[in-house]
Amino acid sequence: MQLIITNVKQLLPTNEFESCEVKVKDGMIEEIADYIERLPTDKLIDGQGNLITPGFIDIHVHLREPGGGAKETVETGTKAAARGGFTTVCTMPNTRPVVDNPEILQQLNQKITDTASVRVLPYAAITQSLQGEKLTDMARLKEAGAFAFTDDGVGVQTADQMLQAMQIAASLNMPIVAHCEDNSLIHQGVVHDGEVSKRLKVNGIPAVCESVQIARDVLLAEATGCHYHVCHVSTKESVRVIRDAKRAGINVTSEVTPHHLILNETDIKDLDTNFKMNPPLRAKDDQQALFEGLLDGTIDFIATDHAPHTEAEKQTDINKSPFGIVGLETAFALLYSQFVQTEKVTLKQLIDWLTIKPANVFDLTSGELKVGRAADLTLINLDQKWLIDKEKFYSKGKNTPFQNWEVTANPILTMVNGKIVYEEASYVKP
Repeated sequence: MQLIITNVKQLLPTNEFESCEVKVKDGMIEEIADYIERLPTDKLIDGQGNLITPGFIDIHVHLREPGGGAKETVETGTKAAARGGFTTVCTMPNTRPVVDNPEILQQLNQKITDTASVRVLPYAAITQSLQGEKLTDMARLKEAGAFAFTDDGVGVQTADQMLQAMQIAASLNMPIVAHCEDNSLIHQGVVHDGEVSKRLKVNGIPAVCESVQIARDVLLAEATGCHYHVCHVSTKESVRVIRDAKRAGINVTSEVTPHHLILNETDIKDLDTNFKMNPPLRAKDDQQALFEGLLDGTIDFIATDHAPHTEAEKQTDINKSPFGIVGLETAFALLYSQFVQTEKVTLKQLIDWLTIKPANVFDLTSGELKVGRAADLTLINLDQKWLIDKEKFYSKGKNTPFQNWEVTANPILTMVNGKIVYEEASYVKP
């Protein structure tokens, strides 16, 4: 049976809309045209004039399994992803137990097969138990299905350990994805070391804590030829180092989160732990540098760093509360409202940062609305206004600083391999 999505519009490279229909067969996009001939057996979906895009890709999420089911599961996290228009997510290995050996990775892959709504690509750890002392068996982890290698949640502290990891990763043609943080510079900080940390009388995390590791690592990447990807860039110094490294021809890529683009430290009014994240919200000039870096290609794409926690954990003292916020269900609407509607970026730029850009960086086969590609598709109502309400999240995590924000643009239908995995309750097909 063929599926034809009618009455939709696609976004052209010129940032103009074009009406079209999309035919899906055997999970693939078979035809995109003004009008597609119907067969009596075809199933039709009326897109009601909405925008059709490639499904979004999130290279950086925490689904918390194995071991963290109270915070999130593969099932709940991927339902949240589908709700947000994401069709591919890459889950971090800083779980309990850590995904640091093939057996645990195989168990996770089975969980993904059994319960995931969208495509899930699992990372594996660089070092055993994320301790930074002994490397994992990267070759066996690749064979077991690892997407890439990262010790996300902590920085790899010694240059020698990172050098060895990059040498092995390069030989396997696999990326090293780095959470950059020098432990000797954290000083038990909970927010950015700046005006707000002083006002709130809490320890701050200095910007150099991040940038100093990036500076080290880009030189190691140059020496090894490894693809080095920097997670959640947050400081102007980091942007400068990455820009210089790219100009030098080093194979370095990077990402930025929606919350670091939209917020800065001055948005933290009190000790609300929903504003506690790692890296922390930085100064206004850092925020501006991130935006400029995204525009000029220094930063390659946007990733949410979706990091759910239980409400009990987040309701503790800010010094004890875990870092992180959720982002899968709010990312597109926030970015569209803050940057496209204000004409700071085009819709084409935003869609690219969430689709083809991460796909190209990590050699994924998705990310394009194109004949012959998997039918991973998202339908978006660009005019729909809605209020962010954490109690309506599909994610178990309710930890968001964007509660009660009014936003515009809503993913109303998400499809993976031609199968509908999310559909807005108010979106009624004939």
